[in-house]
Amino acid sequence: MIRIGHGYDVHQLVPERALILGGVTVPHSHGLLGHSDADALLHAVCDAILGALALGDLGRHFPDTAIEFKDIASTELLRRVISLAHLSDYTIGNLDATIVAQKPRLTEHLPEMVSTIASLCQCSSGHINVKATTTEKLGFEGRLEGISAHAVVLLTRTQSTL
Repeated sequence: MIRIGHGYDVHQLVPERALILGGVTVPHSHGLLGHSDADALLHAVCDAILGALALGDLGRHFPDTAIEFKDIASTELLRRVISLAHLSDYTIGNLDATIVAQKPRLTEHLPEMVSTIASLCQCSSGHINVKATTTEKLGFEGRLEGISAHAVVLLTRTQSTL
């Protein structure tokens, strides 16, 4: 059996915060604002997995009103979400994600993001695809106000449950 989920996340760009995307710190003058480390890519990935499992969204499991999640690394959030998938006997079949950002240029960081996400998801890098695009200076991303990310995931039953 397969299950498919879609995730979307957006965070505002602000000065004096590290820019973390896909679990990778990207050199930039601004970072993303949020209750956690605001990794929009990993948040979209988590939402896609939770959606495929029919378990709601990231805010339901890790509310931004809860002090225990203040400044939590999104890598830890993804570890916990993957644990939920494994408890339900699902694993990543494949994951396709897109980061939407006018700046900074992300191409050189994408392989490390793929590697990090694959490690966190306990799957091969060949199951993970991450790409980046701009909006040709249109919208909030184009005006350098924020960064968004989309993710689509296909979960498959683990071999032990087939």
